[in-house]
Amino acid sequence: MPGLITDLCVAARLGARSAARRLRHELAPPPDSNAFADALQGLFEKAPRSLIAETRCLRLSAQQPPWVGTGIMLEAGDEVSYFAQGRVYANRALDIWLSPALQIWGRIGPAGEVFRGTRNCHSFKVNQAGELFFGNYFPNDWADRSGARKLDDEVYNKVSGEFRVVVVRWAESALAGLKQLRKEGDYQDYLAQEIARLEQGDTTPPGWNYLWHLGPAEIYQRGVSPTGDACIHCHTRADVGILQYPVELPLEPGTALSWSWCVSQLPSDLREDSVPSHDYLSIAVEFDNGRDITYYWSSSLAVDTGYDCPLPNWHAKEYHVVVRSGTADLKQWLRERRDLYADYERYMGTPPARIVRVWLIANSIFQRNAGHCDYADIVLHHRDRDIRVL
Repeated sequence: MPGLITDLCVAARLGARSAARRLRHELAPPPDSNAFADALQGLFEKAPRSLIAETRCLRLSAQQPPWVGTGIMLEAGDEVSYFAQGRVYANRALDIWLSPALQIWGRIGPAGEVFRGTRNCHSFKVNQAGELFFGNYFPNDWADRSGARKLDDEVYNKVSGEFRVVVVRWAESALAGLKQLRKEGDYQDYLAQEIARLEQGDTTPPGWNYLWHLGPAEIYQRGVSPTGDACIHCHTRADVGILQYPVELPLEPGTALSWSWCVSQLPSDLREDSVPSHDYLSIAVEFDNGRDITYYWSSSLAVDTGYDCPLPNWHAKEYHVVVRSGTADLKQWLRERRDLYADYERYMGTPPARIVRVWLIANSIFQRNAGHCDYADIVLHHRDRDIRVL
């Protein structure tokens, strides 16, 4: 089983890689958040008064627990954009850090529902009146949809870094305002990126939804396989997302999950059972006891290796099972089938009563490498009944 020695070995390899990149000047320096804030505020000052109702610039330390008020009071129907730059460092020596897109969440009022964007810029339409708040996410997790935390806020003392956040309350629509402001200029394509995101719309495959307390992403998109079958494309890089599909099915002996996938690139070339290298692509099944079993393709661990998730917030909730290993079969469509009842009994104990969801998981936040995978023909088998998920 993985443990302290595994973590130390992985950390040593990641530390050596980081040091080598630093010596070769390949590590990107931290962004200049002051230049970012000055440039965007300069653009907003050029805008016609009829375009922008209000702007605000904030400095948010990575060690600051949620929630921090912006002083911007919103009314239902207002449209708002925010732009953020900076990093929260989990480990500077290993070059492990998160972007504002993952770290900064918003809330309207003291009991509003938490939300975040998929990029370092985000626009939204207000559905309730109240002050706009921002809050740090990592290394905590949300206990409820109004932003209570699962862990004590002292965990924020373990990280470092800061963010600058520039907020705009538009006089009319965000998209129209961004397009007009873009004519005056841009800074590192922030305005162009947000215009593109708004025009692109939601890319979540129909019938699926992202796990709320991890937040939305642009990782998954509905597509077509080379044979013309429906599939879901997965592309992850320096982000994380769990896509969920609701199911109601008894878990009995012989209940199985089958799927086809084509994994083109793994997000880790190190063993994935350690926190700093826990980047992977998988398909999972959630049960009515709140636990899930997730099947993934490992870079190096042996097939049928199983272990509890090494992440503290997921330990004893998620169990990982290796179904493929190495790189020999990458870029090929492969068919898998797993007996869910037998696997639960073998790896996790007495099986629960029911299956409640199928998940697709992509995580690449630790090493920030790219991962590519396509999924198709996802089916749950129960007695003589097949439930097609995709």
